[in-house]
Amino acid sequence: MIRETEVDGVRTLLARKSGPLVAGLTFRVGRADETLATAGITHLLEHLALHHSGLSDYHYNGATGSIVTHFHLTGSEDDVVKHLIGVCDALANLPLDRLETEKGILRTEAAGRKVGVGDAMPLWRYGAQGYGLLSYDELGLPRLTPDDLRHWAATWFTRQNAVLWITSDQVPAGLRLRLPEGTLRPVPRPSSALPTTPAYFSDRVNGVVFDAVVRRSAPASVFSAVLEREMYRNLRQEGGYSYQASTSYDPRGDAFATVTAFADALPDKQDAVLGGFLDVLAKLRVGRVDPVDVASVRTQAEEALRHDDRDAARLPGAAMNLLTGYPNQPAEELLAEVRAVTVDDVQAVATEATGTGLLLVPAGLNAEWAGYVPAPTFSTTAVDGLRYGSKQGSDLTLVVGHEGVSLVDGTHAVTVRYAECAVAMAWPDGARQLIGLDSISVRIEPTLYPIGPDVIARVDAGVPPGRLVWQPPREPSAIPQPKPAPSSTTTPKRGPVATAGFITLIVLASIMGVLSCLCGIAIFSADPANPDDDVLRDPVTYTMFGIVLAAMIAFVVGAIRLGRRRRAS
Repeated sequence: MIRETEVDGVRTLLARKSGPLVAGLTFRVGRADETLATAGITHLLEHLALHHSGLSDYHYNGATGSIVTHFHLTGSEDDVVKHLIGVCDALANLPLDRLETEKGILRTEAAGRKVGVGDAMPLWRYGAQGYGLLSYDELGLPRLTPDDLRHWAATWFTRQNAVLWITSDQVPAGLRLRLPEGTLRPVPRPSSALPTTPAYFSDRVNGVVFDAVVRRSAPASVFSAVLEREMYRNLRQEGGYSYQASTSYDPRGDAFATVTAFADALPDKQDAVLGGFLDVLAKLRVGRVDPVDVASVRTQAEEALRHDDRDAARLPGAAMNLLTGYPNQPAEELLAEVRAVTVDDVQAVATEATGTGLLLVPAGLNAEWAGYVPAPTFSTTAVDGLRYGSKQGSDLTLVVGHEGVSLVDGTHAVTVRYAECAVAMAWPDGARQLIGLDSISVRIEPTLYPIGPDVIARVDAGVPPGRLVWQPPREPSAIPQPKPAPSSTTTPKRGPVATAGFITLIVLASIMGVLSCLCGIAIFSADPANPDDDVLRDPVTYTMFGIVLAAMIAFVVGAIRLGRRRRAS
């Protein structure tokens, strides 16, 4: 069983496990609690708090998630005591002399991180705030100061906002958790960037991704596993379209969870994968759920809940539940709920999932035929203000107004209003990129629009305080330049082909002239008094004369014009 106690006012969960101790200190703070202008502050603080550990004989690490941050380790009782005391002391007295060094380490870590095919899903569902920040880089790192870190630690890393868990039936002797007083912080309310669902968007991906928000429950977790079995059977075993077909079920921290499904595809199989993927979802939604699949998933869940170390394995999740107010049920209750899941329950979750679904399809495909609406890629309105046409001669116009900025191309607009600006990235060369809370972005490049420092200053003044984030200088090659328009006064020089064409026209004009003369001589030398003269009676002769004469004139005029252009070059 999981037993609850406390250490220095920090709620503590204990469950015995064989082998070395595993312990963790979990705080109710993560990336969803940040803003885009401070994105990365929790991860940075985590790194600073672990710097004291350096090289050690035990395994330790930290992890910053969407709503919780973990400090965990595996070792002896002495290792647990030493490490957790060091973490708490570091949180109270951060090694801020390493601030810029750790920022560099985080940038290096980000540069080596692989971008997942579904990483953009939170952005499209939630926008550039809350849970949507998981799709963004840690854009706030450049502007974070020592005072920002101290305030963040004092607000979020407190004894009331933490849970300690240890795979033991007792707390190691000598463990102290010197954390400041605070309050338990509520889970952030989810935002939405989708006017309606189910929705879809497209990108250059080799596969299909689907995610849905469903009520957190045993039937929802069973649905996720049944969906994976159906996808694997349909898309890999029977169709041979995909190699990977998988799903995941992730509690969001409130009463809901996210079900995510993915199937990969080669370029020539993308259409088939999309169709097969949606067929599987439709099949479950209408109740064609295989009872054998449901029984198999229930059996797997039961085996996990009967394992000897089941309670110890549940400790990290139990700590998150305690911090978010979700009830921690005994394993026996969970087992009974899983056993009670029916085919009808799975169908009900499939219907719920389809209604909240967000689908990512490969570029060039759409899902409107299946009832999915396009996720918005443009703003509904543009701001009023001064207009600046593009230096590249396109229809794109930059509008800078009192309320915000827009880029308009005549039929569409993207707009970021200052009051809804999540971040404004600024470069020393004058470039700006404003990202709205709805994830719509406007890029301002002084090299591409006829704007001066006064216009950029007006934009900076409109951005809410604390949301302007300065970026390092760009390499000259990274600064876009307008494409030069072709000159109207200079005629390109012509090569041997043009010269050959000129000579050909002269020769053809000469031939036409000779033929025209021969036809004329034949006509005018005919005897009008002789009724037997065939030339006078043959209309073909006159027609040939007219055609040849017209062709001769056309070739001569063409030759003269070509000669003039050639001299001009």
